[in-house]
Amino acid sequence: MKLRVIEKTDTELRIEIAGEDHTFMNVLKGVLLETDDVAAATYDMNPEQSGGQTEPVLTVKAESGDPLDVLADAAGSITDRTDALRDAVKAA
Repeated sequence: MKLRVIEKTDTELRIEIAGEDHTFMNVLKGVLLETDDVAAATYDMNPEQSGGQTEPVLTVKAESGDPLDVLADAAGSITDRTDALRDAVKAA
C-alpha cells in the first residue's frame, strides 16, 4: 500500500491511499468515526470533482492527539476485527 501525505497539521491529516477503492475506504472511515479522538473522517475519490485525482484521499480531523497516530490505531483495529472474524470462521 502506497501512502502520500498531502497535508498535515497538529489536528488534521489529508493522505492519499493509492490503489484502494470504496470497499476499503468505507471500512477505514467507519472505524475512524467510531474512535473517540476523531472529530471527522471522510474520503474523496471522484476525479471529475477533484481536478483529475484518481486515488482516494482520506481526511481525518482529530479532537486530540496526532492524526497519524489516530489513523494507525484505526488500522490496528481493522486488523484485530478481521483476525477475530477469521478465527470465528475457522471455529464454525
